[in-house]
Amino acid sequence: MKRVPELHGEHLWLRELRATDLEPFERIHTHRVLTRYLGTDRMDARQAQDAFAQCLAQPVAHPRRRHTLAVCAPGTDTMVGLMGLLVEDYGSNGMLTGLVLLPDAPVRGHGHEAGRLLMAYGFGPLGLHRIWAGHRADHSRMRDVMLAAGLRPEATLRELFRTQGYWHDVTTYAALAPEWQRAATPAEQAILTSGRNLPPEGQHPSLTSQLA
Repeated sequence: MKRVPELHGEHLWLRELRATDLEPFERIHTHRVLTRYLGTDRMDARQAQDAFAQCLAQPVAHPRRRHTLAVCAPGTDTMVGLMGLLVEDYGSNGMLTGLVLLPDAPVRGHGHEAGRLLMAYGFGPLGLHRIWAGHRADHSRMRDVMLAAGLRPEATLRELFRTQGYWHDVTTYAALAPEWQRAATPAEQAILTSGRNLPPEGQHPSLTSQLA
């Protein structure tokens, strides 16, 4: 079992999902507004429950590729949002996925910090070299979130996915481990050094060297 340790920042922290998180998870994925810019369509209650069960099973996958974590405010372990990291099958790359915060979340305005905590975990314990993320090209407010997370603009991918009956362009951003680590906060540095020099799970060290 590969569980992510608690990742603590200044304004929020991340943890593994628990069975008691079903209600906020379902609230997010069945909400008309909260799912507007996601890469999947709004779910019904049964679909959300099935997706939640799949997320709960992530730590037992080997190698583990998906890391869907609960966003919590300091001083409480109540889930107020979601953030994910997908480790790609080839090379040492990962993709940030699905940042969503509930409308009444006390951590709103600090969503980029969730991305930074996961990037520190990806560049540190997971041994990733490159992490990228994207947002729908018409979701312009996400640009500031991406930049605050330490991601640099890269490209626009035309009609990458289809939701609500339309194809959507996606603007992408990326960060490389050496440059991102230089600007990491002390909390992020602690996460980075907790697993320095470890290859991604399921990848042999010699293979990592060949792909680097």
